[in-house]
Amino acid sequence: MRRPGDTTGHGPDRTIKLRGNVLILTEDPEPLAAQLAGTSTLTPEQLLREPLRNNISTDEIIPGWCCYWYDDKLGDYAYLGLRGRLFGEGAVKAFAPQIIVSGEAKGSGSSREHAVYAEKYSGTELVFARSFERIYQQNCRNVGIVTCDDFDVLAALLAGEELPLEAFTRSANDIERAVIDLGGLFGFNRAHRDAARSAIRPAFAGGGPLNIVEKIIHSRLSPRNRLPHDARVRVGESYFVQTDVRFSHEYVTPMAAGMFTQQFGADATLADPDSCYFFQDHLSLAEQVLTRRPRGPELIERVHDLGRRQQEFAALGGGHFIGPSDTGGSRAICHNHIVEHVARPGDVIIGTDSHTCTAGAVGAFAFGVGATDIANAWYNREILVKVPAVIRIDLRGRLRQGVCAKDLMLTLLAHPMIEGSQTLGKVLLFTGAGCAPLNMDERATLCNMAVEAGGMTALFEPDEVTRDHLSTRPGTDLGELSLASDADAGYSAVVAIALGDVEPMVALPGDPRNAVPLASVHDVVKVDKVYGGSCTGGKAYDMDMYASVFEPARSRGMSVPEGVQAYLQVGSETVMKYAVERGYVVLFEDVGVQVLPPSCGACINAGPGVSESPSEVTVSAQNRNFPGRSGPGQVYLASPYVVAATAIAGRLSSVEELLGTPVDHPPSAPFSASSEARP
Repeated sequence: MRRPGDTTGHGPDRTIKLRGNVLILTEDPEPLAAQLAGTSTLTPEQLLREPLRNNISTDEIIPGWCCYWYDDKLGDYAYLGLRGRLFGEGAVKAFAPQIIVSGEAKGSGSSREHAVYAEKYSGTELVFARSFERIYQQNCRNVGIVTCDDFDVLAALLAGEELPLEAFTRSANDIERAVIDLGGLFGFNRAHRDAARSAIRPAFAGGGPLNIVEKIIHSRLSPRNRLPHDARVRVGESYFVQTDVRFSHEYVTPMAAGMFTQQFGADATLADPDSCYFFQDHLSLAEQVLTRRPRGPELIERVHDLGRRQQEFAALGGGHFIGPSDTGGSRAICHNHIVEHVARPGDVIIGTDSHTCTAGAVGAFAFGVGATDIANAWYNREILVKVPAVIRIDLRGRLRQGVCAKDLMLTLLAHPMIEGSQTLGKVLLFTGAGCAPLNMDERATLCNMAVEAGGMTALFEPDEVTRDHLSTRPGTDLGELSLASDADAGYSAVVAIALGDVEPMVALPGDPRNAVPLASVHDVVKVDKVYGGSCTGGKAYDMDMYASVFEPARSRGMSVPEGVQAYLQVGSETVMKYAVERGYVVLFEDVGVQVLPPSCGACINAGPGVSESPSEVTVSAQNRNFPGRSGPGQVYLASPYVVAATAIAGRLSSVEELLGTPVDHPPSAPFSASSEARP
C-alpha cells in the first residue's frame, strides 16, 4: 500500500506528454459529471471554453470526515465535497485523470495535505489553474504534483506535444524548480543533504530597508543559505528558515508521523522537542455528531485511532501534548493556545492548519503548512519560505459601537484592493493609529482570517497592547518588542481603511468572500441554528461581545425562541474560566444558549452546531462557510454581536433591530493567560 511521502523518479530532464485523461472542472456540474461517466460529447478544448470553477476549496477537494484516513483510500474520496456534485465516491479515481483543470484560486481554505493526496491517489500528475492558493500549491510541489497556470502549455499538451518539465516551472524560482525536478521536498533534501556541495544558491538583494516580515525571515535564515555580506532577502525568492514553534493537530499528526518515520528512520527524533506542540482539538466532540451519521461507528473508530496515534507519537518524541480536558472537549483549540501562551514577537511559527496565521496578532510570522512540511521540520526545524510581498493595511480612527474586528475583516474581503486573487501568497500588515484601540483578541480575529483573503498570513507590529498581553505570562520572555518595519520599507500596496466607516457585515453562504453589509440583506432569513465559537469566535473578548447583547435581552425577558438551537463554544479552558468568573455561562444558559467546551467542533463539521440537512440555515461566528464545511446546510458568517442578536431574534438580525440601539464596546477586562507559560 502506498503511503504519503512516496516519491517516484524525477529529474530536470523529464518530459511530459498527455497520455491519460483530462478532467475539466466546469462551473456547470453536468458537463463535469458527464466526463466522469464517460458520456461527454465535448472535447477538452471545447470544455475549456466553458466557465471554469473558481475558488475550489480543499473542503471541496476532500471533505473533513474523509481526512480520518491517510493512505491511498483518499483517492476514493477525491472531490466528494464539490458544490453541486453529481457523482459518487470513487468516480474521480475510476476516471484516473492525468490532468485536472480549474479556474482562479485553486485550493482555498484548509491546509490539509489530504486534498492533494486525494488527487495524487486518483492518478493526477498535473494540475492547471488560473491561480493557486499558497498552501495548496506548496503541498502539490512537496508531493510531486506539478502545478501550472500557463494555459498555453495546456493547449500544447492537448495538441499532442511532448514538453520539457521546465515549460511548466517557468514562474518558479530556482529552489522551487529544484524541488519539482526532484519529485518533492523529501527528494530535494536527499539530493542536497550536504549544503556545502549543493548547487542550489538562493539569490539575495542588495542592502536596503526592510519591512517587518523581511526582517523576521532574514533573522531566521538557516545556515545552509549562504548570506553574502551586506545582502538582504529578496521578495519572490525562497530560503530555508529556522522555525521557533511547530505544531500539529490530530487530523494531520498521524499522516506526518508516518512520513517522518519513513523518511528519517524508526530511530529519528524531534529536533528541539520543547518547541513542538501536539493538539487534540479538532475532533474532540466529533462522536456526539458522528453517532447520527451513516458509517458512524466506523468513523468514530477512525477518530479514536487518530487520537491514539497522535498521543503515542507525541509521547515518543517528547513534544507538548495538549489533549482532552477532564471536563469534556479539549484543553484548547491550537490557535487560541498558541496566542495565549506561546507566540512571541519575531517568532517563526508553523502549524498544520491554515489559521496558524492567528499568532500574527502577537507579532509572529505564523503560517499554515501541510503534512510533508511539518514532518520535515520536526527533523530539522526548517521550512522553505518564499519571501512574500506585503500589503500594508493602514487603519485610521476607531470602530463604531456595535462594530468589531469581524466586520472589519469581512469588509476587507470585499475591498477592491483585496478581493479576488490580488492577495494570493501575500502578507497583510496592519498598521496605523487605528491599531491601538484593538485589543489582542480583536487583532487575533483579523490575523486569523487573512487566509480567507487568500493571504499567506497577517501580523501586527508589537506595541503596548502586545506588551500588556505578554506581561500576563509569568516568567515569559517578551520577545522582540522593538521589532518594526523600517520607515522607508517597501510594500506591494497600501490600503487605507477609515474604521468609522465600517458597518456590520455578513458573508452570504458558500464563501467568506461573499461579504455584504448586513443592512443590504432585505430578505427575512430565518435560522435553525446559531453558533458562536471556533478559533475566530471563541476568545475572551468574543464572550464579552456575546454578553453585551444577551444581558439587555435577559433584562427584557427575551430568550432564544423555540425551534432555534444556539451554541457558544469557548476556545480554551482559560476562556471558560474567564466566562465563568464573569457570570457569562449563567447568562448564556439563562437566555437559552448551550455552552460548549473547547473544540473546533461545528466549524470543522465535527461537533454540536453542525447542520443536519441542506435546508438548515446557520448564522455563525466562525471563519469560513465553504460548501459542506459545517454540514450540508447554508452558513452565514457574522460578528459575535450579530450572532447574539440573531440567536434571540430567530432570524438574521442586527443589534439595533433587536434592541433598538447599538451596544457599547465592552471594556477589555484584564485577561490572565494563567500560570502556564511557554517552556
